[in-house]
Amino acid sequence: MSEEFFIQGNEACAKGALKAGCRFFAGYPITPSTEVAETLARELPKVGGAFVQMEDEIASAGAIIGGSWGGSKSMTATSGPGISLMQENIGYAFISETPIVIVNVQRGSPSTGQPTMAAQADMMQARWGSHGDYEPIALSPSSVQEFFDFTIKAFNLAEQYRTPVFVLADEVIGHMREKIVVEDDIEVISREMPEDKDDFLPFENVEGINPMPSFGAGFNIHVTGLTHDERGYPDTNSPETHQTLVKRLCNKVLKNKDKICSVQSENCEDADIVIVSYGAPVRSVITATKEARANGKKVGYIKIDTPWPFPDEQIKQLTKNASDVLVVEMNLGQMYYEVDRAVNATANTHLLGVIGGLLPTPEEILSKIEEIGGN
Repeated sequence: MSEEFFIQGNEACAKGALKAGCRFFAGYPITPSTEVAETLARELPKVGGAFVQMEDEIASAGAIIGGSWGGSKSMTATSGPGISLMQENIGYAFISETPIVIVNVQRGSPSTGQPTMAAQADMMQARWGSHGDYEPIALSPSSVQEFFDFTIKAFNLAEQYRTPVFVLADEVIGHMREKIVVEDDIEVISREMPEDKDDFLPFENVEGINPMPSFGAGFNIHVTGLTHDERGYPDTNSPETHQTLVKRLCNKVLKNKDKICSVQSENCEDADIVIVSYGAPVRSVITATKEARANGKKVGYIKIDTPWPFPDEQIKQLTKNASDVLVVEMNLGQMYYEVDRAVNATANTHLLGVIGGLLPTPEEILSKIEEIGGN
């Protein structure tokens, strides 16, 4: 059985969060993500959950960390300026291995920028915004259906790897309306409580990922942002302790890249030009690719679903026969550099970066294809 809805992207995100088992949201209203908060403010109490409007985004990030350690799947939703304020707490969530979901509906920037206009300006902010060494997981939806699906996937990944997970949407996807299909048999990964309360080590190095208890459930837990040992106790002067901790935090993502990374592609095998994109611009890329093919040009496309960890190997394999790679994004070049690194000079890498709030159009992409050349 399945249900169909014709809803806004931000509403689909909220619906996906509820389906994934989210029961706590803390946030501060900010365009263009506000409808996520509005929907959850209305719907969470109906399923025994809680919504709190915090005084700012700093407090919002802190609150969902506490909500997660309290035993609830927790999330927030914001945009670029809010993400900037959250970064210290995001780093705390990484080192304390706290599963949370952070939805970023991106807008024009820097600073206050264009609150009501679309952009993909925060892609590198998700990767490098907090200080130190860590490996984020991020998903980038290109449709309302994917905003629903990827929100569920974000919660699953957060629980599976005990880490913060970003959903990097944009204003176009957040505010557009499309039909979505909600299936009954959606996979939802739930947190399992550890069994041994006496000898349990909350940060023991067991295959890089540890079971997670909840405060108030009888476990002796010490959670800190300091470098800590397997018990959670600070040990800040030991290089060995720090290396063991941080490398494990990074490796639990890096060693599972094959399971986490996801791309979609079409017509790359014989393509002279491969277009790489993510988020809302993918919609224009697909149209342009079809038209180029109809006109006899060998053009294919790659849609990046998981910007982080970056799908190096998939990009490398799918572009190996191309002479040119075109990156289309709503910024002046962020993921372009990652694509160029993955291509590794086997093809010429080009950028179509559009800012100002409007999607790159199929016509602009086709014009760029003509400029590049190709058969």
